[in-house]
Amino acid sequence: MQEEEYISRTEALKKQFKALLRRKTEPIAPLELIDSIQRLGVGYHFEQDIKVALDTIYSNADIQQSWSDDLYATSLAFRLLRQHGYRMSSDVFCRFMDEKGSFEVSLIGDAKGMLSLYEACHLSVPGEDILDKAFTFTSKNLMDLTDRLEPSLSQKVQHALELPLHWRMVRLEARDYIQVYEKEKDMIPSLLEFAKLDFNSVQCTHQADLRRMSRWYNDMGFATKLPFARDRIVENCLWIIGYLFEPQFSRTREALIKIHCLITAIDDVYDVYGSLDELELFTEAVQRWDLNAMEKLPYYMKICYLALYNTTNMISYDILKEKGWNITNYLKEVWAGLGKANMLEAKWFSMGHKPTLEEYLNNSRVSSSVPVLLVHVYFLIAQSITQEAIDDITTESRLIYWSSMVLRLCNDLVTSPDEILRGVVPKSIQCYMHETGASEEAARKHIKEMIRDAWKKLNAECLAPSILPKPYVNFVVNLARMAHCAYSNGDGFTKPDSETREHINRLFIHSIPLD
Repeated sequence: MQEEEYISRTEALKKQFKALLRRKTEPIAPLELIDSIQRLGVGYHFEQDIKVALDTIYSNADIQQSWSDDLYATSLAFRLLRQHGYRMSSDVFCRFMDEKGSFEVSLIGDAKGMLSLYEACHLSVPGEDILDKAFTFTSKNLMDLTDRLEPSLSQKVQHALELPLHWRMVRLEARDYIQVYEKEKDMIPSLLEFAKLDFNSVQCTHQADLRRMSRWYNDMGFATKLPFARDRIVENCLWIIGYLFEPQFSRTREALIKIHCLITAIDDVYDVYGSLDELELFTEAVQRWDLNAMEKLPYYMKICYLALYNTTNMISYDILKEKGWNITNYLKEVWAGLGKANMLEAKWFSMGHKPTLEEYLNNSRVSSSVPVLLVHVYFLIAQSITQEAIDDITTESRLIYWSSMVLRLCNDLVTSPDEILRGVVPKSIQCYMHETGASEEAARKHIKEMIRDAWKKLNAECLAPSILPKPYVNFVVNLARMAHCAYSNGDGFTKPDSETREHINRLFIHSIPLD
């Protein structure tokens, strides 16, 4: 399909779906259309239309009453409304409980409704006991039902039990769901066509991003000048589209890929290669943010330091030129904070210190590099920068805190044994085992519960009134999602496995056939 033909066709299809979202039909229809549009990865084309539709649903008691006894519809509405920041009460599920406060046994026969409720549970916030009960109820019964369901529904249930929708990388989910949607009895052929066209078009943008950033990476000489560092330009690009895939953010992705590569190199300097004395010098140089400070550094650290210094200053220059803000000091501070956190972990290892879980997590939320990334992201993504928002993200932001906690804990579940061999301080599992005397199995179970709790608190932050732009909040949530994608079956970044390579093939290399 030629570019002009593609543009003409996609614009016609977009108009069609905008009209569908506005059409007055049975109450469940717009919810299902919104869900399909989002899961197919084309929701970014219809943000305002989706908002108008959800505003109508949220404010209209008659619409909500019409499905009040339908578990599937109630759960779907709850999930979509919460996802878009509406504080829908979990009390809507009370009608599905018996006088003892348990979910009605009869619901077990409604597998579609149970699956919808299971997905809705993952939008819970702390203190919602009814959703905790719903999670336990649906998890157990869906697992028991899997072998007795028709193949299509059974596959959906297995997919959800493996990882819930709310925790999935958006771009991979789109690729997966296009294949699922194609087989749905009530699928809209034109919507499927639009999703395929859009996926392939956006993939072309991502391929161009990867080619451009591969040239940059080679020009920087990381692979030759820092041979000990992980050469992960493709994996870094994968992470970035996990955070922010929309084509209009190509320039933002370019800056973020550079930051990700710097984080990787610096992490390996601290974890793998640098001596304690050298690391002290490097940490001090980053605090000073002065080219003269690098004179005492060994050659490999000079390369790393100069790359950090020049890249950060160039990002600051671009923001000053385009948005009128001098952000150099804010970026210096987060890089300095990362250096201090990495240095503390290096000292812990050198001293043989075994931190408590609380001590470890207080430091590792910074050493995870999430604050560095998310401070940069705000300046890159915000159309209008405000001092109030800067103060929020640079002073103990709870939004950033809980996103970093999800990433840190997901990473620890799969990389702890390997990183201990590499010479890194014990991770959360070992800290908990040492502190409590728990077995490794019990410690892993505890960490998984901590991840669930961190998600609840992250959800609560997303529902709270915020001065931060919506694309920024979405980015923060997508970062937590990417942690599950990268660390679900091992450390797919440090040691790229077949699953990681498959993700790369599906998102960067293989387009979706249009026939």
